[in-house]
Amino acid sequence: MKFIVKFFPEITIKSRPVRKQFVKQLHTNLKRLLQPIDSEVHIERQWDKIVVSSQQVEPDTAAAFIDVLSNTPGIAYFMDVVEYPLVDIDDIFQKTLALWGDRLKGLRFSVRCKRIGDHPFQSLDIERYVGGGLNQHSEAQGVDLKNPDVVVRIEVRDQSVFIVNQRYPGLGGFPLGSLDPVLSLISGGFDSPVASYLMMKRGLRTHFCFFNLGGRDHEIGVKEVALYLWMKYGASHRVKFVTVPFEGVVGEILKNVDNSQMGVVLKRMMLRAAETVADQLNVQALVTGEAIAQVSSQTLTNLSVIDAVTDKLVLRPLIAADKGDIIRTATEIGTEEFAANMPEYCGVISVKPTTKARPERILAQEAKFDFSVLEQALAAARYTTIDQLANEELERIEVEVLQVPVPDAVVLDVRHPDEVERAPLRLAGVTVSSLPFYELHSKSDTLSRDKTYLLYCDKGVMSRLHAAHLVEQGFTNIKVYRPN
Repeated sequence: MKFIVKFFPEITIKSRPVRKQFVKQLHTNLKRLLQPIDSEVHIERQWDKIVVSSQQVEPDTAAAFIDVLSNTPGIAYFMDVVEYPLVDIDDIFQKTLALWGDRLKGLRFSVRCKRIGDHPFQSLDIERYVGGGLNQHSEAQGVDLKNPDVVVRIEVRDQSVFIVNQRYPGLGGFPLGSLDPVLSLISGGFDSPVASYLMMKRGLRTHFCFFNLGGRDHEIGVKEVALYLWMKYGASHRVKFVTVPFEGVVGEILKNVDNSQMGVVLKRMMLRAAETVADQLNVQALVTGEAIAQVSSQTLTNLSVIDAVTDKLVLRPLIAADKGDIIRTATEIGTEEFAANMPEYCGVISVKPTTKARPERILAQEAKFDFSVLEQALAAARYTTIDQLANEELERIEVEVLQVPVPDAVVLDVRHPDEVERAPLRLAGVTVSSLPFYELHSKSDTLSRDKTYLLYCDKGVMSRLHAAHLVEQGFTNIKVYRPN
């Protein structure tokens, strides 16, 4: 199989050195992501495209390639192509008819050809000959050059012909790692995961910082959404997941800060802490999911007072977005289900929160705050490479990992429904049940204590993370199924 990868247009208008750097980064990212699927994959970098070739023909491998290419920043679109040696125009028609003839039934179509090299014909000659032949020898409704139902695409490059089997949209943006890294303050709702995704799409390696306000279930939920984002859109680069225990900070605010000022003070404490974490990671900018006036702490006045505590640049990619737009984006990228199932915890809820915080009043409130509590929270912060989150849980909670299912056990497939549909898990003589990982914490009480459950996922990350959490909750019948 062969794919032609086209760059995001903003890459192509860069200066020659910058374009070369961005394309090189995209080439490196694709190697990191595709070689685990096929160690023999060939990725060729050219001036206007990248060509991905594999000798594998299995549908599962092709689907895995398409999934990677669809979700890798820097790609405008990519095409599944079939390559042939150039003979003549009639041979091009015959090859195109074999590939497209049956698929044009009842449709109006056009033929588009791109030609590079020295040939005794023009691109228009190919379009007319192939288009006329397809119109005569297929059951298409006819040719429509303005609004076709389908476009048949052909590329002739020197002595090779590429007929496009299917064209797929890419993610757009810049290649991950081509720009400076950022630290995203993630809470697991609708907003912060979307903000993190937008940074990753733009090419910024995105670390995650979570302020634990006291909920263990919430922490697990945020870890899983961060893992999901990283595995789907950013796995070409390793990043950190930082957990800062903020229970003491919340307690100090509740004890000493005026009720109406608590929300702004809490956000200022988070930015102070995030600045320290960013310095540890050598990161120059912070990212939040705040949108103007969505809640009381997010008025322009309050945001200005909050930002005053840090010299770091605070990026807010959702600042002018409507909530409905944010939720639609969350649905498109796959994080909506996480937010809908996220256990929430907030110990700082003002009865009449201020929408026009005054710096002098906030400083007076913070004068009552014991800042050694914030220092203790930062000293206890955990910095974990994101792909090691599950191992961190297993080290803390002992969970058995099996390569072969035990008799009478139920294998619980915790993958996303899209993954299950694409590659169903079938095991002879073993019961397999599906329960997405983002629903495990809310539906764990439906699991029978009399059965043994083996949690399964493709990479063994979500299964290990949730198995450790269920064992911590008192389940003694939970193991991990991790076949070779």
